[in-house]
Amino acid sequence: MMSVLLTKTYDFSGDAWDLCARFRDEPHLFCLESGRYSLIGFAPFEVFQGKGRDTLRALKDRYSSYRGQGRQTVTPFAGGIVGYLGYDYGLYQEKIKPRAKDDLKLPDAVFGFYDRVLTVDHHTRKLHVTSSGWPEKNKASREKRAAARLEEIERALKRGTQYLIPDELSIVSPFKSNFTKDEYLATVRKVLDHIAAGDIYQLNLSQRFTYDMAGESVDPLEIYRVLRQLSPVSSGGYFDAGALKLISNSPEMFLRLRDGKVQTRPMKGTRPRGLGLSEDRRLREEIEQSAKDQAELLMVTDLERNDLGKVCDYGSVRVKEMRAVEEYKYVFQATSTVEGALRRGKDCFDLIEACFPGGSITGCPKIRAMEIIEELEPVRRGPYTGSMGYIDFAGNMDLNILIRTLIHCGQKIHFQVGGGIVADSTPEGEYEETLVKAGALRMCLEKQRNYAQTDHLARR
Repeated sequence: MMSVLLTKTYDFSGDAWDLCARFRDEPHLFCLESGRYSLIGFAPFEVFQGKGRDTLRALKDRYSSYRGQGRQTVTPFAGGIVGYLGYDYGLYQEKIKPRAKDDLKLPDAVFGFYDRVLTVDHHTRKLHVTSSGWPEKNKASREKRAAARLEEIERALKRGTQYLIPDELSIVSPFKSNFTKDEYLATVRKVLDHIAAGDIYQLNLSQRFTYDMAGESVDPLEIYRVLRQLSPVSSGGYFDAGALKLISNSPEMFLRLRDGKVQTRPMKGTRPRGLGLSEDRRLREEIEQSAKDQAELLMVTDLERNDLGKVCDYGSVRVKEMRAVEEYKYVFQATSTVEGALRRGKDCFDLIEACFPGGSITGCPKIRAMEIIEELEPVRRGPYTGSMGYIDFAGNMDLNILIRTLIHCGQKIHFQVGGGIVADSTPEGEYEETLVKAGALRMCLEKQRNYAQTDHLARR
């Protein structure tokens, strides 16, 4: 089918969030961010929802209707599907019987089909607006739709935004975890028993925190604004999935596929940032020298290498970087990089099936670890430790791991945090690690009002 892609480019020196605010009332708004680019879209021409073992197959069937040849663009993503695939889909894929309570009853996947994307290039200070004209089928109709969709954006940009940041955003409800501290410590001990018995080498255990928002007015997009100010990351984003909103502060890239080249970047090992230079240096050295963290990352890197080997050319999979310590605003994080070349005849969906869910958030060996997670965690994970991102209409893909992510659902906000347990882990240490990882998310929610009021005054 003949490919169509129209583009308009504007000078743009503002913040990507200003565009999100401008289009905040549009359905299924998304914003995906990396260091250089912010990708924004809304009003998809189709929305897919799925639950159960056939979810990915059904999504691929719908996507195949719009699959086309790639076009050279100045942007990483010029249209395609954007959304999330929840962790629980992996249970069906690996034929693991679900045991945890499905209390939120969320879809295993929600993806919008977007023919129009706004891309902010922070390096060149340009805004690129692209449209492919889908779902029209013939070339003339697609060109007409694409041109009209670009004109809609141009008119909106000329109008400006009328949005004012709310003054009252504070959250006063207390946190509630689905574990008491004693319960979590006892569960870590059960994991250590499994490790001692030789069932597993490593397992990622998590606890979920919940804010009950009944009677309070909280805007999930405003939460995202505050979170990205508090703690900028490389794989964060916002997605309005209809019944739920995902507000992700994830630093972890799961799968990237571009022109047949595959990359994954598992993370293992976390330390808080220090209050001063000397403490900061000490904590960085601590994570660099930690035998436990090194062992965790080595196991997960090997797991990801094996998963990529299922769908990549023989001999092409290699560890590009074994262990790098990355600095974020509130934590140090250890990561590795694994690359490969996708085998002829395989596509992005085959890659997802081979690797999902990510090894960094399950354990080793993966299937047995997932079975034990189902036995020990009281509720389904839902989107948490699944993936969010895009697949373009040419088959390129960029997905994160949904960690450090808020789920706004009904009158509640949920977020889940965990850590990798190995033989020399201590229950108290594992519990404290979950609190460190929860820090930025808790700070975002508890200090919203201060940030909002300060920023509101600055914009007057």
